[in-house]
Amino acid sequence: MDAIYGIDQRDNYTLAQRGKTPRSGGYAQFLTTKKALRGAVFGLPWQSFWVHADPEQLRVLTAVLDILRSAGATILNDTTTEITNYQTIVSPDGWNWDYGTTRGFANESEYTVVKVDFYNNIKAYLSELENTSIRSLEDIVQYNYDNDGSEGGYPWPLGNPAFYSGQDGFLASLETRGIQDETYFQALNFVQSTTRKGIDDALGLNSNRTKLAGLLVPPDVGQSYQIAAQAGYPVVTLPVGVHSATGMGFGLAIMQTAWAEAELVKWASAIEDVLSGSPYKRSLPRWHGYLKRNIPLLNIYEGSD
Repeated sequence: MDAIYGIDQRDNYTLAQRGKTPRSGGYAQFLTTKKALRGAVFGLPWQSFWVHADPEQLRVLTAVLDILRSAGATILNDTTTEITNYQTIVSPDGWNWDYGTTRGFANESEYTVVKVDFYNNIKAYLSELENTSIRSLEDIVQYNYDNDGSEGGYPWPLGNPAFYSGQDGFLASLETRGIQDETYFQALNFVQSTTRKGIDDALGLNSNRTKLAGLLVPPDVGQSYQIAAQAGYPVVTLPVGVHSATGMGFGLAIMQTAWAEAELVKWASAIEDVLSGSPYKRSLPRWHGYLKRNIPLLNIYEGSD
């Protein structure tokens, strides 16, 4: 974090961090131990995110919550700790950055913003490169068509199976021509304002109740970090287990409001410390399936000349 925070004059979002990041000492100064958990109060946005976690993760993560309670933390799970209006802004069917359009409202969709921004930002990036003649998204799309065997310009079965949907995302962005119209600005305002209010409400920042140390969420549920990303708010994830069916790691995440990275370092280090003596401590990867090899098969067809 010390390597990446700071003001970038070419990124207006970073300009707002003046006076809200460490002036000296970096973020390591906020590291702490399990003793910090005594009296800490966390919230669970259960209906917002937790209900979408699979049974194995729920079993492990609820066991981790019990360990936090034993260390002196209080964990709230009620209507006040839900993301405000989660029924509208959180997709019930997994991570979906076009959920607004799925509901029939393109002016409430993250993807409406992403498509336009990508068109403009990739053009700005390419304009400064000196080792390529590609200068726009139009150029990228055409290159993929011209080199479909390796780049997947067309969707399967017409193109490369490694790019099953072809370059559908590029084409969707290309269709916008980077025009920031009324629908774009409505979508930008919607995704930012609703998610920020939703997280801040759950944290107790907009009320007189206890201000929470953070919202504990299962990050394997993609909607959790998606909502934080739309808000521009930070999240930290702690590894706690490996899924028995897939060998993939999963964790427990803490969600906070804007410029609360110091809080996340504090609580994440405290939780990592208390878990160090438990079955859910940070572990080495199991290298799931590392001995497997893909064996190419040669199809031989019989036929006449």
